[in-house]
Amino acid sequence: MKNLREYLEEQINEDLIQAVLSGSRSDSGPSKVKIRPVKLKNQICYQASATEGTKIFHKNYTQGQLIEYLEKEITDHFGQFQARGRRLDGTVLVSKKGKMTVKTKKHPVSEPVQIQAHNRVKQYILKEGVPVPFLEDLGVMNEKGKIITSKYDKFRQINRFLEFIEDILPQLARNREITILDFGCGKSYLTFAMYYYLRQIKGYDVNIIGLDLKTDVIEKCNKLAEKYGYEKLHFYQGDIAEYEGVSSVDMVVTLHACDTATDYALAKAVQWGAGVILSVPCCQHEVNRQIKNEMLEPVLRYGILKERISALITDGVRANLLESRGYETQLLEFIDMEHTPKNLLIRAVKTQKSAGNQKVSAKNKTERMMKELEIHPTLDRLLEIIEEGEMI
Repeated sequence: MKNLREYLEEQINEDLIQAVLSGSRSDSGPSKVKIRPVKLKNQICYQASATEGTKIFHKNYTQGQLIEYLEKEITDHFGQFQARGRRLDGTVLVSKKGKMTVKTKKHPVSEPVQIQAHNRVKQYILKEGVPVPFLEDLGVMNEKGKIITSKYDKFRQINRFLEFIEDILPQLARNREITILDFGCGKSYLTFAMYYYLRQIKGYDVNIIGLDLKTDVIEKCNKLAEKYGYEKLHFYQGDIAEYEGVSSVDMVVTLHACDTATDYALAKAVQWGAGVILSVPCCQHEVNRQIKNEMLEPVLRYGILKERISALITDGVRANLLESRGYETQLLEFIDMEHTPKNLLIRAVKTQKSAGNQKVSAKNKTERMMKELEIHPTLDRLLEIIEEGEMI
């Protein structure tokens, strides 16, 4: 039987297909590490992807560095190592007492390993290298379609948002004009992208309205829409809570509307009977000011924890309140935490069938929780006004 070092030197080479460290024997550090060969500057390296909680960390090693890393990790932290190669497969098991067993199995040589480039190109909806006029004018790409380095996160965000739009396409009618309202549109990167994708790429008959408080931003966006010939894309200066420019809407989008502005946008969407709601909340102060609970006091006494818990509770309440009004709701990750902490997107799709018991249950459970936490969110109050037949 080979010792660990001999086995690793035989297994870790250009014939390696994949390897996995698992069965952590430590309370700290990664729970699993996946290893694969990659090409980096025309050299074969080995990428280790370590899972710690919900995050994955990547690190590249040379052959010698990886062997030393694996030898240490197997000896000190992990209970199992499995590897698969063109010529050799192997398993290392470590008992609770530290006894190590190495088993190998040779097999007929398989096809050469297709080693992927270190940076595999993601297939975005808006392609890098394909010039898009509004992305040029907004400073995201140049005239040749190359993404400006400082704007790459914005490019990823735009494409991520379009993926959410792509998911809800079956909810949008093809035989009539679709009205979409974007509350708090700001510089309108995503508003322009939405129009371009739905109308230019997918061929939907859309009428998109962007609303924002900043007059100069609205003027600039209208000039750009006119420049591109986007005849059904319009921008208006106004407040979410007071907007009454339409009587019915197919989809409502609200991205980073501050604090209770999000609640007004969601309530308006329900009032109009919007089939789809996409909302990324921001600056959630209301519940943070209200929340009180004796059992949670040891946690709530810390300001930063109180702020984060309040934000999560706010979005959870919003999702459940929408569900209680006939929507199927999801909370999804918008963009990576490394780019912004405001990364949750509420996606709500109005269901065709009324699930009465489910709606009542969602409402009752949410009301009970709000009572326990002594919170009175604006969305709950606005939806009650709508149920009483009044306009907001």
